[in-house]
Amino acid sequence: MTAAGSLGDIADKQTVTLLALTMNEVEGMRAIMPQIDPDWYDQLIIIDGGSTDGTLEYAKEQGYSVHVQTRPGLGNAYCEAMGFVTSDIIITFSPDGNSDPARIPDLIAKMREGHDIVSVSRYLDWARSDDDDMVTKFGNWLFTRLFNVMFRRSVTDLLVIYRAFRTSLVMELDVTHQAIAWQTQLITRAAKGGKSLAEIPGNEPPRIGGARKMNPIRNGLAELYMLVRERLSVGPGQPGTKM
Repeated sequence: MTAAGSLGDIADKQTVTLLALTMNEVEGMRAIMPQIDPDWYDQLIIIDGGSTDGTLEYAKEQGYSVHVQTRPGLGNAYCEAMGFVTSDIIITFSPDGNSDPARIPDLIAKMREGHDIVSVSRYLDWARSDDDDMVTKFGNWLFTRLFNVMFRRSVTDLLVIYRAFRTSLVMELDVTHQAIAWQTQLITRAAKGGKSLAEIPGNEPPRIGGARKMNPIRNGLAELYMLVRERLSVGPGQPGTKM
C-alpha cells in the first residue's frame, strides 16, 4: 500500500461528533433533527443552555445524549462539551434552522482531505444567508476582513457557527475561552499555528422559531477584543509575532 493510500484509509476512519447547541429551540429541533442521517456521525451531543420550551424533553424522547450546562454562555457550552466528546472530528451545529444539515456529508469529506478546520461559509461561491440583516452582514464582513489582514488568511466567513475541526486542536491550542468568542479563539490560534483552514459553501436558511440570541453590539465587541488579543499574544501552539 502506498503512503498516500495509508493516509487516505486513516482519514476515512476518523470518527465524527455532531455537537448541537440549544437554548429554547424545540421548533427548530423538530424540523431539523429528523433530516440528519445517523450514519453521518458516530456521536451526537446536545448541549443545552437551560431551555424551558420543551427542547430538553424532545431531545430525551429521541434518545439523544443531553448535557445541560452548569455555567451559562456559549463559550462555556463548548468548554463543557469537550469533556463528553469521543470522536476525532467535531461538527458544531445549530439546530434552529440556520445550519443546513444537507451540508454535513460534504463538510466531513472536506475534513477528511486533511484540513484542521473547515467552515460552512455563507458567502462562498453560490451560498447566501437568508437570516442576515444589514448589521450582521456588515459585521461579519468587517471581522472577516480584519481576521484576513491580521492573520494573513483568506477566509470568507469568520463568524459562522457551522464548522468542523479536529478535536485534538482544542487541547493543542489551549482553547479555553469561556465567552461568546470561543470559536474565534480557536480559528485565530489555528491560523497563527499554521493550521489548514478550508471552507465549503452552504446556505443559511431562516431561523425556525425561538428568538435570536445574538446581540450585535455585545458580540461585536467580544469578537474585536478576541481578534486584537490573539494578534498581539504569543502562547501555546501559537508561533505568532507581536504587532
